[in-house]
Amino acid sequence: MIALLRRGMWDVVKGATAGSTGTWAGGGAEAGPPAGDGQRGSDVLALNDGNSESRARVKPTLRNVTMPNLAGFSDNPLRTKHDVTRASEAFLHPLVPYFSKYHARVKIPVNSAAHFDDLAAQLEGYARPLWVVGALLSDPGVAQGIGARDSLLQPWIDGLQHGVDPSSPEFWGDIIDMDQRMVEAEIISFALLAAPAAFYDPLSDDCKKHLANWLYGLNGKQMPENNWRWFRVMSNLALIKVCGRPREELWPLMEKDFQTLDSFDIGDGWSADGPWRPVTENPEDEGSGSSAAYGRHADYYSGSFAIQFSQQLYSKLAADLDPGRAAQYRERARQFSRTFWRFFGCDGAGIPYGRSLTYRFAMSGFYAAFAFAGLCDDNDPLTSHGFVKGMLLRNLRWWANNSEDIFWPDGTLNIGFMYPNMYMAEPYNSPQSPYWALKSLIVAALPAEHAFWAAEELPHPLKASTDDRQPPVPGVELVKPARQILCNHERGSHHFLLSSGPFAVWPMKVPEAKYSKFAYSSSFGFSVPAGSTINQLAPDNTLALSLDDGDTWAVRWISIGETKPTELTVNGEVVPALVNRWRPWRKRTVEVETTLVAPCSQWPDWHVRVHRIRSVSSLRDCESITTVEGGFAIDGRRCSDGRSLWNGRSQGRSDTALSAYGITSGSEGAFETPTTAFVMSSAGASGIVDLSPPGPFESTAGEVMKTDPNTNLLTPRTLLPIIRKASGNFPSQEFVLATAVFAVTSKPGPRHEGLDGVDQRWTKAPKISWDQNRHFTLA
Repeated sequence: MIALLRRGMWDVVKGATAGSTGTWAGGGAEAGPPAGDGQRGSDVLALNDGNSESRARVKPTLRNVTMPNLAGFSDNPLRTKHDVTRASEAFLHPLVPYFSKYHARVKIPVNSAAHFDDLAAQLEGYARPLWVVGALLSDPGVAQGIGARDSLLQPWIDGLQHGVDPSSPEFWGDIIDMDQRMVEAEIISFALLAAPAAFYDPLSDDCKKHLANWLYGLNGKQMPENNWRWFRVMSNLALIKVCGRPREELWPLMEKDFQTLDSFDIGDGWSADGPWRPVTENPEDEGSGSSAAYGRHADYYSGSFAIQFSQQLYSKLAADLDPGRAAQYRERARQFSRTFWRFFGCDGAGIPYGRSLTYRFAMSGFYAAFAFAGLCDDNDPLTSHGFVKGMLLRNLRWWANNSEDIFWPDGTLNIGFMYPNMYMAEPYNSPQSPYWALKSLIVAALPAEHAFWAAEELPHPLKASTDDRQPPVPGVELVKPARQILCNHERGSHHFLLSSGPFAVWPMKVPEAKYSKFAYSSSFGFSVPAGSTINQLAPDNTLALSLDDGDTWAVRWISIGETKPTELTVNGEVVPALVNRWRPWRKRTVEVETTLVAPCSQWPDWHVRVHRIRSVSSLRDCESITTVEGGFAIDGRRCSDGRSLWNGRSQGRSDTALSAYGITSGSEGAFETPTTAFVMSSAGASGIVDLSPPGPFESTAGEVMKTDPNTNLLTPRTLLPIIRKASGNFPSQEFVLATAVFAVTSKPGPRHEGLDGVDQRWTKAPKISWDQNRHFTLA
C-alpha cells in the first residue's frame, strides 16, 4: 500500500496480500512505493516479513482502471449463512498483514490522520473487526474450530491480553476524558459478551484484572452527550456479566447513562443523536446558553450506526439483568421498523444522509441487530424473518455489486462512500475507521439452523405491493420524527427523501451539506463542498444566496422554530409537504421560509420548492443579491469517451421539449434555457424549472453547472442543473422563489420504467398559480 493512492494508478494482482504478514520494505508500516508520479519506480515492491526473505508484491503501472474488487465479498451472492461467513472472512484477510507484533494493533499503511492519537487509531484497526470476529466466535460451530495458531481469527483473540496490559509494549493506554478508546470499548465488550469462551476464559488471572480495569476506565470520565453513552453502558454490562464486577457497584452508573440516552427519544422508535434543541417563542433565543451545542437531527446514528443497534444488543444480552428495559427497547425497535425500511430502495440502495457515511453498509446494521437479538416475528410483515433478511441482504448485495472503488488495492476499505473521498470524511475518520461497516455482518453469529437462514427472503414492500394479491403500499410517506418525507412514488423512477428542519452544530465537516439540504437520493447521492466558489460549493438541492456578487455564499444550515408538516391538494390528491424557516446569515436579519412539496400522481418524477425571503430591517450595506438553486447532481460523462456532456450542452430560448435538443430516451445531452436546465446521461435525467412569480430580479437563467470533481458521494464528475437569479439591490419587501425539480434514474425498477418516456415525463412539469398575496396553488 501507499500513502497517497489515487484512483486508477496501480494495477494490482488480486489477492496478493491474503494471508501475508509484515510491513513494506524500506520504511515500516507507512512506507510505500518510490516517490514519483506512478510512471517511474522499481519493477517490484517487496514485503518484509521479518526474515531475510522478501516476496514480490505489485508492479506499479499507470492504467485507467478502477480499484480491484474484494474476492469473497464483491463476487458473493450473499444469500446464505455460508455466504455471509465468507464475506466476513474476506474483510479480515487483508488486515492480517498490518497487525503489530503482538496483535493488539492494526495500522493500514495510508498516512492520513484523525483528530485523535494514532495509537487510538491503531486500536480502531484491532477493535472494529471484532463485530464479525466476535459474531463468528459466538457460533459454537465456528468456535470449535479455533485453536490452530494460524487461524484467521486467532490474532484478535491473542491481541486482547496485550492491549489491556499496562506492561505490554502494545498497551492501548488508559482511557481519559472524551477519548476515542471509549468507542472501541463497546466493540471489545460485544466480543466478550458474545463469545466469552474465546476471548475471556483463556486469559490469565492477571490479564482478566487488566481487562476489567481498562474497561472500568470509562466510568467517571467526560463523554459526549450523544450515542457515546451506549459505549459505557455496554462496557459496564461486560464488566458485570463477563468480568464478574458487582452489579450494585455499576448499576447506578448505568442508570445515569440510561437517563441521558432515553431523553433522546423523539417518538415512533426514533432517537435523536443527542439532545434536541428546544424551540423558543423568540427565535433569537434559540441556540443560546446550554442549547448552543444542541442540534436537531435523526440520521443513521438513530438506527443502524449506533442507538437502535445498541438498544437491540442490550435487549438480548441484558434480558436477564434488566428485563423491563430490554422489553422497552424491543418495542422501540418494532416501532422504528415501521418507517426505517423506506430509507432503502427496492434494489437495496440506501439513501446517503448525515455524517459518517464512510461506514457504508453499516446503514443496514439495524436489520442485522434485529435478527441477532431475536426480534423477528413471522406474524408481522415488517418484522418477519424473511422481511428482515431481505432488507439486510439486499443492501449488502448492493454494496457488493457496487464495490469496485471502495477498496484499496490490498483489499482494505478506503475512506469515502462510492470511491475514495476526503472531502466528505469526518475529523474522526482514520484509515481504520471504515470497519464500523462490519456491524451489518453480526448475523454471522446466528447458527446454520436458525430461522433467519431458513426463511425465504421477502421482497421490498414497494415491490411486493405490485402483486395484485397484496394491498398497495403508498410510495410517499411523512416520517415525522425525522422531519422528512420519504419518496419512492409508484409512478415515478426515483427513490429520495425531502428534509426540512434537521441540522447539526457539532464541529464536523460541512454539516450544512450532510443534514440541511432539501433532498437526498439513493441514485444521485448528495455533494459536499470542495472550496468557496459556487461550483466548488456544488449546491445540489440547496438554495445558495450571495450579497456580494458571488464572492461568498450562504446556504441553509440551522433552522429556527419547529418544522411544520402540512398537506396540499393537487387535482384532488392530498400531497404531503414540509414548511420550515431558516436564516442564511447569523448577523443579518434575512429569513427564508421554505416549503417542500412531495411528488404526486400528476407529476411523480417531480417535487416543488417555494421560498419566501424577507428582511426584517433594511440591508443598506447590500448592493445586490444573487441566488442559485440546484437540482440533483448527476454523472456528467459521455458513455462513448468519458468526456463531459457540459462541453456540448445546447442553448435554447423557451422550448423545453427534449426532442428540440436531440435528446431521446436512449441518448445523452444537456441544455439550458432562461428558465430551465436539464442533463441526461447513463445515470438518468436531472432537471430544474423556474416557477417563480414576477419579482425583483433583473436576470434569470437556467444553467448546467460543471461542479468541482469529487464533490458528489456517488460519482466523481457531475453536472448540476441550476436556476440563477440576480438583482442589483436587495428587495425591500418579501419576494418569492419557486422551482420544480425533476429526477429519473436510469435503472428500471419493479414500479417504474427507468428512462422510458422521459420526454413526456419531463413535459408533465408541475404548474403553479399565484394570488395577489403570492400564495400558490399547484396543478
